[in-house]
Amino acid sequence: MIIDHPQIKDIPDLMKLWKEAFEDSDEFLKIFFATAFSPMRSRRITVDGTTVAALYWFDCTYNGKKIAYVYAVATAKAYRGQGLCHILMNDAHTILKSHGYTGTILVPGRKELFGFYNRLGYETCSYVNEIKCKKSDRKLKISKIGKEEYAKLRRQYLPEGSVIQERENLDFLERYASFYSGRDFVLATQCKKEALHGIELLGNLPTAPDIVNTLGYKNGSFRTQGKDTPFAMYHSFDKGEQSAPTYFGLAFD
Repeated sequence: MIIDHPQIKDIPDLMKLWKEAFEDSDEFLKIFFATAFSPMRSRRITVDGTTVAALYWFDCTYNGKKIAYVYAVATAKAYRGQGLCHILMNDAHTILKSHGYTGTILVPGRKELFGFYNRLGYETCSYVNEIKCKKSDRKLKISKIGKEEYAKLRRQYLPEGSVIQERENLDFLERYASFYSGRDFVLATQCKKEALHGIELLGNLPTAPDIVNTLGYKNGSFRTQGKDTPFAMYHSFDKGEQSAPTYFGLAFD
């Protein structure tokens, strides 16, 4: 068993594992590896030259300090139940601490994984609500914006204690999503055929039905800051840190 940083030449092997674990489309994987993948922001386990576990991270900030958004943690089906994920996560924590990161944040893909990550030292820190609605009969003045303007506006709407996600986070997100702003809101959304999917809506939440109508859909769903659903978990490397982030909103699901 070898733990190392995968290289560009290893991408086909990494994609094979990712597809087995998450069943994402080839298009989604191509976007990730073209825009967000970095050998220095990923770790893997190989057995006899085959990648059997891997994870990746995005650089973020919290309270002005660097933290990592750990993403797409996967173990090959044939190797599950052997503790490889635990080994890989501990290895990643060691690497991150040595590079000056003060903590990690992640979004469990299933409810049962909250318990698993809790045993690795993670605590639930961010909750969300999901607004589902039909279109209204009103239209708003909405502008489609670029990632730079979105990042600037998003900071204005984020609650105190939020995680800031920019740089490679938005480079990746803009390839499969769109950014919009209105008079009193900012939105990242994925426009699907059947409905509008709001990856994150910040600001005036009651405008959601109007947004659905303005963008030409009949139905929509929007993830927002809230208290209903456990969403993100945080693990601090800084024993002196008194609080975890209050909000983490952009999950690349």
